Amino acid sequence: MKRTLVVLFVAVSTLAAFAGGGGESSEKPEAVTVVLDWTINTNHTGLYVARDLGFFEEEGLDVSIEFPPETGAAGLVLSGKAEFAVSYQEEVTYARAAGNALKAVAAVIQHNTSGFASRSAEDIRRPRDFEGKAYGGWGSPIEEAMVRALVEGDGGDFSKVKIVPIGSMDFFAATAGDIDFVWIFRGWDGIAAELKGIDINYIPLATEAVLDYYTPVLIARDGLLQENPELVRAFISGAARGYRYAVENPEEAADILLEAAPELDRELVVASQRYLAGEYTAGAPCWGEMKLEVWERYAEWLKENGLLEGEFVPEAAFTNEFLPR
Repeated sequence: MKRTLVVLFVAVSTLAAFAGGGGESSEKPEAVTVVLDWTINTNHTGLYVARDLGFFEEEGLDVSIEFPPETGAAGLVLSGKAEFAVSYQEEVTYARAAGNALKAVAAVIQHNTSGFASRSAEDIRRPRDFEGKAYGGWGSPIEEAMVRALVEGDGGDFSKVKIVPIGSMDFFAATAGDIDFVWIFRGWDGIAAELKGIDINYIPLATEAVLDYYTPVLIARDGLLQENPELVRAFISGAARGYRYAVENPEEAADILLEAAPELDRELVVASQRYLAGEYTAGAPCWGEMKLEVWERYAEWLKENGLLEGEFVPEAAFTNEFLPR
């Protein structure tokens, strides 16, 4: 009788296991929120690839990708309302110096592909040419400080530069009006200008090694890294797979991004994705890796130009600990 009960128990247990989904874990994926830095563009492609191809799901995560509020994404991360966000090395640097526990956990792109662009008719060829011109920005003190440092470092008078907040208006809409120059990403608005046949002058920041910093980066708060390192590792693993896919399959990755943002121009997205396929890793041992010297020299430049106050410890501002090897 006892043997019969044991056999029945094993049989019922086996049937229950199969009924529960073919042996798959019934554990509910952990909800994670990542907030973008801007409107959807190809800097974000790896995140959408990881979500839509199931890379995050395979890591046990249910990832929601959200748009940033007007106040920016960093505040949501610091408050714990979002686990991750897309940010920039300069934002993390200022946050750490102010005592806020943000940390970069991966570099989306290895080199700074941003710079200042203007329509060629404005004849802006170097930073001191910003004098008498109107700059359209998103209203951050960081960008104003950068413009000031570049103008004054080139012998210009920053007081003659007009700073105008334009929110999320793009380069083309802004410069069709009263704005003369805008800070853009070469891989997006720069390529869009080429496709539109619009001649622009572009001043890349990366020509100065000290300004070749990481932008964008993925960030989290120190507390999350300490409290739930496995979640962080799972998220970064999924994101890394997404960006590696975008490197190897730029056109397919572009189509995935377009599913999330069908209003975008396909020709632009594909061209941008092909450009960034060579920039996401750009010779680094793996996607996302950051170097201490990049953080050190940018912070030193900020200090030398009177742009950074407070104590900043470069080693505490980033980590490669969670990157898959």
